[in-house]
Amino acid sequence: MTQKSTDNGRPTVVVTGASAGVGRAIAHEFARHRWNVSVLARGEAGLKGTVRDIERAGGRAQAHQVDVADADAVMRAADETVKEFGGIDVWINVAMVTIYAPVQQTSPDEYKRATEVTYLGQVHGTLAALKHMQSRDAGTIVCIGSALAYRSIPLQSSYCAAKAAVRGFLDSLRSELLHDGSRVRLTMVQLPAVNTPQFDWARTRMPRRLEPVPPIYQPEAIARHVYSAAHTAPRELWIGFPTWKAIIGNMIIPGWIDGYLARHGYRGEMTSQAALEGRPDNLYDPVDTDPGAHGRFDDRSLTTVPAADPRWLKLGIATALGVAFLGALSIARTSETHRRLR
Repeated sequence: MTQKSTDNGRPTVVVTGASAGVGRAIAHEFARHRWNVSVLARGEAGLKGTVRDIERAGGRAQAHQVDVADADAVMRAADETVKEFGGIDVWINVAMVTIYAPVQQTSPDEYKRATEVTYLGQVHGTLAALKHMQSRDAGTIVCIGSALAYRSIPLQSSYCAAKAAVRGFLDSLRSELLHDGSRVRLTMVQLPAVNTPQFDWARTRMPRRLEPVPPIYQPEAIARHVYSAAHTAPRELWIGFPTWKAIIGNMIIPGWIDGYLARHGYRGEMTSQAALEGRPDNLYDPVDTDPGAHGRFDDRSLTTVPAADPRWLKLGIATALGVAFLGALSIARTSETHRRLR
């Protein structure tokens, strides 16, 4: 990856959805490596906290109070980043919103809003990044996805559909960049459950408090892999055994998983505590606080997580199946030889 294209000798990263959760942890991770970090988010308090984190970690910060659903605002933020730092080396699309509700209890306007942020927000960010990267024929765009981009679950149809749409968008764009001989790189990082504040500010119509489906990982563990992916740019990076299991399982036995989620999916997304009445949600407007990167699940969250390029996972599975087949064939031949000798 071409780095240090900027005037102050440091590489520059843009992170959307950077005021909390995974985006906040990613911004901090790049700052630890002394990058220029341009951050986009809607909430003023969270943005200010993120800027403090970046500067304390040794990075240089620029903040933009932007809704990624506003394409023009995202483009302006990209232009201002280039004006301040001289270029953009990495752009990371993180911003998202979701609604926890059955399909029939989710309104058309809510679907529209979730799509505008979680899907079109990544499209807008990618277009803004391309505007500046293509002129230099260099740069990496990282889109934060989820195992749910492959395997949808009940109660989050808007989010699952948006993540699947991001994957489809990137596949088309990747082919176009290859056709053009472009050296701009794309990668999508598929996440497991992460301990972020979204479970306390996502819109919900469920009777109990929300929780991620365990096992749960700390956002810093995710951020380290995202930093690495920004350098190596695999086509995709699958983080965590649950992600591998969900994606590969859905390729093999999707019908069985449908039934399993019908029986257990609702319970797995909620705690035993009653939902808090009247709490604000961030679907249309930010919950303007500074929660940091973590949610309320610190005591249940793991600080490390494995990650793999799925090319190697698939190769490993194919090898294991081949070895098993050859083993079975050898046993069958040995049994046939013994039978003939008797």
